[in-house]
Amino acid sequence: MQYIRFNQTKHKSRTTHTWQAWALYMVLAANLSEEQVLKQACPSCDATQLCNCSSMGLDFIPPGLTGKITTLNLAHNRIKHIRSQDLQQAVNLRALLLQFNKISSIDEDSFHSLGKLELLDLSNNSLAHLSPVWFGHLFSLQHLHLQGNSYRDLGGSSPFSRLRNLSSLHLGNAQFSTIRQGNFEGIVVLNKLWIDGGNLSQYEPGSLKPIKMINHMIINLRNTNVFSAIVRDLLHSVTWLEVREIKLDIEKKSLVQNSTLPFRMRKLTFKDASITDEYFSRIMILLKEITSLQEIEAIDCVLEGKGEWDTREIERSGESFVETVSVINVMIPNFHLFFDLEGIESQVKKLKRLSIVSSKVFMVPCNLARHFLSLLYLDFHDNLLGNNRLDETICKTAWPSLQTLNLSQNSLKSLKRTANSITHLPKLINLDISQNNFGEIPDACEWPKTLKYLNLSSTQIPKLTACIPPSLEVLDVSANNLREFGLQLPFLKELYLAKNQLKTLPGAAPIPNLVSMSIRRNKLSSFSREEFESFKQMELLDASDNNFICSCEFLSFINHQARIAQVLVGWPDKYVCDSPLVVRGMQVGAVHLSLMECHRSLVVSLICVLVFLVVLILVAIGYKYHAVWYLRMTWAWLQAKRKPKRGPAKDICYDAFVSYSENDSEWVENIMVRELEQACPPFRLCLHKRDFVPGKWIVDNIIDSIEKSHKTLFVLSEHFVQSEWCKYELDFSHFRLFDENNDAAILILLEPIQSKTIPKRFCKLRKFMNTKTYLEWPLEEQQQEVFWENLKGALKS
Repeated sequence: MQYIRFNQTKHKSRTTHTWQAWALYMVLAANLSEEQVLKQACPSCDATQLCNCSSMGLDFIPPGLTGKITTLNLAHNRIKHIRSQDLQQAVNLRALLLQFNKISSIDEDSFHSLGKLELLDLSNNSLAHLSPVWFGHLFSLQHLHLQGNSYRDLGGSSPFSRLRNLSSLHLGNAQFSTIRQGNFEGIVVLNKLWIDGGNLSQYEPGSLKPIKMINHMIINLRNTNVFSAIVRDLLHSVTWLEVREIKLDIEKKSLVQNSTLPFRMRKLTFKDASITDEYFSRIMILLKEITSLQEIEAIDCVLEGKGEWDTREIERSGESFVETVSVINVMIPNFHLFFDLEGIESQVKKLKRLSIVSSKVFMVPCNLARHFLSLLYLDFHDNLLGNNRLDETICKTAWPSLQTLNLSQNSLKSLKRTANSITHLPKLINLDISQNNFGEIPDACEWPKTLKYLNLSSTQIPKLTACIPPSLEVLDVSANNLREFGLQLPFLKELYLAKNQLKTLPGAAPIPNLVSMSIRRNKLSSFSREEFESFKQMELLDASDNNFICSCEFLSFINHQARIAQVLVGWPDKYVCDSPLVVRGMQVGAVHLSLMECHRSLVVSLICVLVFLVVLILVAIGYKYHAVWYLRMTWAWLQAKRKPKRGPAKDICYDAFVSYSENDSEWVENIMVRELEQACPPFRLCLHKRDFVPGKWIVDNIIDSIEKSHKTLFVLSEHFVQSEWCKYELDFSHFRLFDENNDAAILILLEPIQSKTIPKRFCKLRKFMNTKTYLEWPLEEQQQEVFWENLKGALKS
């Protein structure tokens, strides 16, 4: 019985383990399947933290998302619904991008596992309502984008009450119409709040008051009543309010009604707004109530009117506290009818910064300009100011405190007249007159003595003259047609010469205090160590985007100058060789030329020296081993080769040609010749003293005599082997006899000669003496008869 129970227990245990293994297998298989689906749906998700699945036509969130993913981009797909399990495993997500889908519903706990999420973008979908439950567990969320959906309000409570770390919030859409109290409960501080409220018609006062501080708020708004209510709520919280698309037909009701000081609002921007003359006067008066307001900005706005403002009412309302006004691309349809702004002089006395950009301004009345008593900065960039109206705009005592003036991209033509106008500004420090068409400039101009910064870039100047004020510390003459720079500017610290035609660096002597220079995009091909080091104060040099000739001197300087990397701007990426051709397109710092390329003259000199030494060695070797002799004999042999090997018998004139040394002539002429020529029958001998043809080249005489002789008789002695002409005679005979393999040579040894004494170049002769019999002149008289008989026999053979 116990045995049976034991077997049953054992069977149950095995069954349990089997089911557990099967379950584990199914889970692994399911996970593997999900990972395969994820990889197919979004290949970039494989083994990366960034999962980019945008614009892939997905209508669902792909399964298989894991904890390793930190950024998931599902934008521009067709997703309609977010399920609870879709993002359950993506616990480490920091950014979730779902904009431009068709999402209309989200399960309440879809985002519950995303406690680390910092960015959520649900913009431009089809959400008809916002649920606080969605965002309840997003404790780390900093940026939330909800604009472009279809919800009409934010519900009865705050959808954002749990988002304590929220920094930026963007909401609203074309249907968004209502903001209620409590909608922003829980949000205390925002860096940026953007509300698309073009059709916002209902705003419950106090709705935005729970937010204690907003750095920048943007609101698209058309309803001026809602605008007034929002301004009242934001007086104590917003720093910069930007209102877009509004038509400012505002009521006379105060904007600070029942509000207590101090206010926080510092800047107010109107963008794409429109206003009439009537409401312009009213808004100026109302904005004065916001005593904290320091800056007003109008961008891409339309002013409908002629400047018929209620200047008396504006003046009675007191002085403005605004210090900065920016008017950018403002359109005035009736500009040609516009008044001269007389009557608003009292409103500009405390203004410190004024920018009127791209607004077709062609002048400022002198009387008005004189009332800008505190103005420090004036920007008239991209307008229609010309020299004819500049004298009116900058008349005497106008802009008395002005330090910075921007007149770039206007219609100025004369630099001299412009300078004369500028002299009316006694405190001017910075002047920008770039992008005007000055062309040729005069040799002398008058400028304010305080001027330190001058921008003359893009003004079509072909040459600089002393018209440039010597007091400058910063000069910008970029994008002109300059080919040289030689101005004496002792105080200059910054010089900008980009986009000109300069081929060399300017001289350092006229600009000794230069700290920074830009000469990029010129025709600079190189600069030397001396040029570079002559700028003692130089800290930054931008010579990028030039066509550098990577010569050896330039490369040597660049590669061995320790300060290059610290001084050159854009080094090494923007410094590229243009030549030589083999290194074109390579970075200057990466080029290393060979020794031959860098020291060509030195290498050529070394080669010449080596060649000279080789020739000298060859001459020495030739002298030692008789190379000259070999050459001479080769020439003689070649000459002899052109003649027949042996002439006909009728051409033989002599029995023997006698070759001997002059030192042995006594024995030859007095003993041998007498003995042979007086013999019976007599022998005819050819002697050079007697039988050579006068005036004929001696070598030809030797060759002819040997060829006309039946035999060649060599009288060998120590003197013979030292004689140059005996060598020729023996050499030619050596070639002739041994090439023809005959026995025409007869050797007479007048005195004993060691074999080693015979020159080594006579190798065949040495061999002949070692293998053939020769006649040796005996000293004993009784043996001399035998000698003569043997000699005569040899001659007859």
